Amino acid sequence: MSPTASEYPAAPASGHVTFLGAGPGDPGLLTLRAVEALAVADVLIAEPAVLDVVRTHAREGVAVQGTATLGTPDASSTAAAAEAVAANLVMASARGGKRVVRAVAGDPGLDSDAAAEMLACVSAGIPFEVVPGVATAVGVPAYAGVPLRDGSGADVRFVDARTASERCWSEVGASDGTVVVSTTLETVAAAAGELVAAGRKPDTPMTVTVAGTTTRQRTWNATLGSVAQVLKQAKVLPSPEGHQPVIAVVGERSSAARREELSWFESKPLFGWRVLVPRTKEQAASLSDQLVSYGAVPHEVPTIAVEPPRTPQQMERAVKGLVTGRYEWIAFTSVNAVKAVREKFEEYGLDARAFAGIKVAAVGEQTAKALIAFGVKPDLVPSGEQSAAGLLEDWPPYDPVFDPIDRVFLPRADIATETLVAGLIDLGWEVDDVTAYRTVRASPPPADTREAIKGGGFDAVLFTSSSTVRNLVGIAGKPHNVTVIACIGPATAKTAEEHGLRVDVMAPEPSVHALAEALAEFGSARRAAALEAGDPVTRPSERRPGARRRRVATQ
Repeated sequence: MSPTASEYPAAPASGHVTFLGAGPGDPGLLTLRAVEALAVADVLIAEPAVLDVVRTHAREGVAVQGTATLGTPDASSTAAAAEAVAANLVMASARGGKRVVRAVAGDPGLDSDAAAEMLACVSAGIPFEVVPGVATAVGVPAYAGVPLRDGSGADVRFVDARTASERCWSEVGASDGTVVVSTTLETVAAAAGELVAAGRKPDTPMTVTVAGTTTRQRTWNATLGSVAQVLKQAKVLPSPEGHQPVIAVVGERSSAARREELSWFESKPLFGWRVLVPRTKEQAASLSDQLVSYGAVPHEVPTIAVEPPRTPQQMERAVKGLVTGRYEWIAFTSVNAVKAVREKFEEYGLDARAFAGIKVAAVGEQTAKALIAFGVKPDLVPSGEQSAAGLLEDWPPYDPVFDPIDRVFLPRADIATETLVAGLIDLGWEVDDVTAYRTVRASPPPADTREAIKGGGFDAVLFTSSSTVRNLVGIAGKPHNVTVIACIGPATAKTAEEHGLRVDVMAPEPSVHALAEALAEFGSARRAAALEAGDPVTRPSERRPGARRRRVATQ
């Protein structure tokens, strides 16, 4: 069993190097062993292509070195110089007694530079380990829906077009097995020509995948003879970025008909969609995870900021009353309310034990999770609609026989509606309606985000309340008319329409997760309609003028 971070031995005096494979690009393909090694690293040296993938798992305070020089330059001499800098950084850090992680794309066993650095460690007497990663030449075809082997057990050959010799091309050209070619957009047609010259038929199926395993992935179906024309028609050549790496798979297993059946990744309902989520990163965590599962790229933009109440005395009296037995119930209507009470508890040196003997209600699942993280298990969560109305449906009426105290503590926002207060009073309860926090309009997002909102750079925006509509328009401007507008309910939709927005999607129930699911269903129906009509599947943002040129530039 792999050791956990805490079980790793202390770094030896001479240091230690972990050569780590970060995979083809999808952060989810990192191995558990890789995450463990990153958690204890003193120094992280990573290629730019995988730096964001691995840095997330590194401990706070890790030294990130060499990223400015570890590019993927066009000139081989410059690339060699960059690798030399990386190798020197690895050795210098290890000699200084540091635990070094050297992260490379794909698998270090297939990286010649990593092999040279391992030999240097041997010569210097520096201990090292190798953490394998998903090889790019294997992971990318899997994400493109191209199996490399099947029941027939045909050979699979891997070729790096940059270093392949004439003999190599002759051998794979004479074979009838599957060939996986690592090359670039500019040189893939030349590689196809080498295979044809070596004996492969021009009508042999071929797939070409760029940015594999990421939400920028795109795959083209072609043949050895037609690949140049296919890429020309797709308007991806010449590539604006120059020499973009691609994985090309040659053979019958890459046929278009087979790939249409097995393309599980690019066929996700929101694949590649940039979705604006008008919430903080903390609030949007589970929602963003759900969007990612649909293939989307969530972008969180806070539209409100939370501040303490202007007069804290009311909140202070209520918290003291909570401890002295003034309340039968406390009802939390948001994660922010939980946070406000928790902060006040910490200010007084209290913890979750202060809730002993008090019944706790939460308006929905996210609020309940925040309470559980605080150490409090709610007694009441709506069984139906996740809202104040849903909470009232399940709230018991006051009974003087069974309820020794008739009072409810309701900490909430300064702009909250009166629905819950009125409903509790109707049920016979006395309510201390306390302003626990104030909501104010957030500061405007960065200029590039505002430009993307107004210029159609986002494919969809999720509005979770009327205030998110008003605040987003106020701080960033009105979303472009190509952007899909999704609203959590009728009231939010009405506010969006009042601001001149066309509402495309409405959640069947007032839940952020139902809203995300409804957007996914919209995207799936949109994709199906395009395929049925024989049209290319595009994102909403690609409908605006100039979008195709910008899209190609980012691939």
